[in-house]
Amino acid sequence: MKAIAIREFGAPAVLVPAERPQPVPGAGEALIRVSASGINRPDVLQRKGHYAPPPGASDLPGLEVAGVIASGDAAALAEAGLAVGDRVCALVAGGGYAEYCVAPVAQCLPVPKGFSDVEAASLPETFFTVWSNVFDRGRLQPGETLLVQGGTSGIGVTAIQLAKAAGAIVIATCGSADKCRACLKLGADHAINYRDQDFVQEVQRITGGKGVDVVLDMVAGDYVRREVECLAEDGRIVIIAVQGGIQSGFDAGLVLRKRLTITGSTLRPRPVAFKGAIAQALKARVWPWLETGRVRPVIHAVLPALAAEGSLPSGAARGHALMESGEHVGKIVLDWSKA
Repeated sequence: MKAIAIREFGAPAVLVPAERPQPVPGAGEALIRVSASGINRPDVLQRKGHYAPPPGASDLPGLEVAGVIASGDAAALAEAGLAVGDRVCALVAGGGYAEYCVAPVAQCLPVPKGFSDVEAASLPETFFTVWSNVFDRGRLQPGETLLVQGGTSGIGVTAIQLAKAAGAIVIATCGSADKCRACLKLGADHAINYRDQDFVQEVQRITGGKGVDVVLDMVAGDYVRREVECLAEDGRIVIIAVQGGIQSGFDAGLVLRKRLTITGSTLRPRPVAFKGAIAQALKARVWPWLETGRVRPVIHAVLPALAAEGSLPSGAARGHALMESGEHVGKIVLDWSKA
């Protein structure tokens, strides 16, 4: 099969076309003929040598795919209500940048009615992540206020929409006026340009001094100290990435007095049973929102997976360069239909 491999750790150009053996599904697994793959921040970290795949996972990057079930564990497929030939999207621990990918059946979901494979491929990584962290770990409730750091990222646009659909108030931070407008268009109640405004002061102003109930943090570093200052009593910070650094200093006295919770998680190494439970929650709660248009995929760019352009040897390389530029609003997806 054709695939995109990491030739060596480095810049986007190290993502190169490769030939690999077609993977073979094992017990509890399905083989998906891939039509589209999503690009995510962990792919960028893996390409740079900062995020190794879990033991047993493919060394190929790619954490989400959509396509058709080509084969698999018949009993597991039947138990999940799936069959060979069904269109699905799936969360995987690696191997998504390829024409074929093995996925645990428990992590496969039917393509939402009316969705293309490109749209479906933009869903799993961000939707699994947001559900697990905002709703399970963060315990966001209707009527509460969520602060989303980085509102126009793939995670951000998903968090805004899911929180609004669940009845929460949403404040998003962004790095430009255009991105703030994009967040408001997606349903955010307020958008803060962190380059021009102090988000702590703005949160206090917007909430009348109460603060927010949940923060979804992809930055960490010094942001944690500032987030502690803008939390309401019994507030929760959920850290899902450390783009701003791993060291955080904060006022522990505020944590005590306000009864705050600071937590975090990574999804990729978690067991299949854990991810399967998230899949079932998404199917029951979120898939109806997608199929009725209450929540929609936000796709910034669709790139042919293998086609070269300029100095970059693959569409995947161009996608990584775009992600690192920070210019995107929403997801970047690779199209394998013309590979």
